[in-house]
Amino acid sequence: MRMTVHRGFTLVEILIVVVILGILVAIVVPQYANATQDAQQRATYDQLLKIRRAVDVYYVRNSNRYPTVIEGSGTWGEIVLPGSVYLRETPKNQWAGGVNATRIVLGTAPDVGFTTEYGWIFDPGTGQVWAASFSEADQPLPRP
Repeated sequence: MRMTVHRGFTLVEILIVVVILGILVAIVVPQYANATQDAQQRATYDQLLKIRRAVDVYYVRNSNRYPTVIEGSGTWGEIVLPGSVYLRETPKNQWAGGVNATRIVLGTAPDVGFTTEYGWIFDPGTGQVWAASFSEADQPLPRP
């Protein structure tokens, strides 16, 4: 009869595996840490482009008149109504986020600093639209 010896891992072998896993985690995790912010920025930029297209199409179809946009939460006037051919739902600014992500303010220029007080800026005189917390070049402004 042969005796088989079952040998387990030594403490040193286990520690080496733990250290290697720790190094791999330290390399991989930072790459995914910014993934959420990147997704929020991209989603906001995509929404901004949709709004601008909708305003432009509305302008052309309605005798060079911009939609009636009112300051408030998602009040895009005729471009976001039930059955609208422009936008199906109220755009949300994921980058500014929070309860004011659909809120619109009337203004004549984009933001110069990060804000969560509103999600969009609309200039009724020119039909220009900007995303809150984005620069004039449509780049996201850094969060504080």
